[in-house]
Amino acid sequence: MKRVFKIEDVDCANCAAKMERMAAKLDGVNKVSINFMAQRITIDAVDERFNDVVDEIEKVMKKVDKEAHIIRK
Repeated sequence: MKRVFKIEDVDCANCAAKMERMAAKLDGVNKVSINFMAQRITIDAVDERFNDVVDEIEKVMKKVDKEAHIIRK
């Protein structure tokens, strides 16, 4: 499954790149990309665990920047 979410409070492009590299290593992630300028994240992950993978990616983001989060609408 592939979805695009808005993200908030990612402060710099270097932080976004670090988050992207860390998230790409998570189990169940096929591909992830963060567009810092658009404040969007594209997540391609296994269907069975998609919501869990999104939760794990958000935890990784918070390790880099405690205020960063994914808006799920």
